[in-house]
This record gives sequence, C-alpha cells and structure tokens, in this order.
Amino acid sequence: MSAISNRKAAASNAVVSDDAERLILVDERDEPVGYLSKAACHDGDGILHRAFSLFIFNSQGQLLIQKRASGKRLWPGFWSNSCCSHPREGESMEVAVVRRCEQELGFSTALTYLYKFSYQANYKDLGSEHELCSVYVGFFDGEPNPNNTEIDAWRWADPSELDGVLADPSEPFTPWFRLEWDRLNTEFADALPARS
Repeated sequence: MSAISNRKAAASNAVVSDDAERLILVDERDEPVGYLSKAACHDGDGILHRAFSLFIFNSQGQLLIQKRASGKRLWPGFWSNSCCSHPREGESMEVAVVRRCEQELGFSTALTYLYKFSYQANYKDLGSEHELCSVYVGFFDGEPNPNNTEIDAWRWADPSELDGVLADPSEPFTPWFRLEWDRLNTEFADALPARS
C-alpha cells in the first residue's frame, strides 16, 4: 500500500480474545436470540451477532487506523478502523467498547455512539463476518500502545489520504471499514473533525 506507511505495534502481546468466547446472537432489531462461540459465529456465511467499530481521531483530524495481525482468521494483514470487536455474553456494549479499546490500543477515551448497521462479508473460504455493528467515535492525542496479538501496525491517517486509497478497490482494507467510512463522511460528518 503505497500511500499508507505503517508503524510497528509495540511489544504488548497479551491474548485478549479467543475462539471459544461466547458472542451475543441478535435479530435485525438487535434483540438477543442466543449465544454462540466466536468461531462458530464466523463459520460459513456467518451468524448475525452483535459487534462494534471505533473511529478514533486526534486533534489534527487524523484517524487512527490499524493493520490487522497476520494470525487473524479473517482479513489478516488488512488495514481497518481504529478498533473493532464484540461484546461478550453478559457484557453491555458500553463496557465492551471501553474494555476493547484498552486491551487492543492501550488507552482509554470517551466514546460516542453514532449508529448501527448490519452487513455480511465472506473472506475466501475461511469464514465470514455477519454483524449488527454499532459505530462509535472518540478522540485521543498521543501514541497508542497496541496489542501485537491483534495489530501488526498502526498509523494516524489524514481523511483525504484515506479517501484516495479507499477509492482503489484493490487496496487491502476491510469491507466493514469501507462501508463505515463512506457513511460517516456522508451522514455523520458533523460528528467528525472538520476537514482542512
């Protein structure tokens, strides 16, 4: 990816997620309908489950993006938004977003809910994401201390730079990030830093 350079993740390597953790199955109205292991939720075409995506900006209006760890089952080595994951069985979304930001990025920040949407995307023959995903925005100045079991690299990216590389469908970005970035910049631009 020529336009986006990267910075290596720090030395933190705690395991913060595993295939056996139970996720929250939901219907299209986000009503819980059961629980299933993370691995089973992502088999085949996937089973609809609750998830979240975080978009964290700095005071210069840049977005923190990450390169997913090479050991991940789905979209390894692809660039994505600041953080994304799932609440676990018995865990509220409010608790989950704070937990995962700390575990994956090494910092805490206030997060504001913007919207939720459902999508389904297959990755080769290795499985799928089928999520009802809540999208949050937050702000942080400083350097993250990312977990290298989750993240191979990270970078602060200018929105105009992202627009350019995302216009090329061959660039390795996750499908949910592409969907979310487009909607954030059309329907929720007032919640994002002003572009220069």
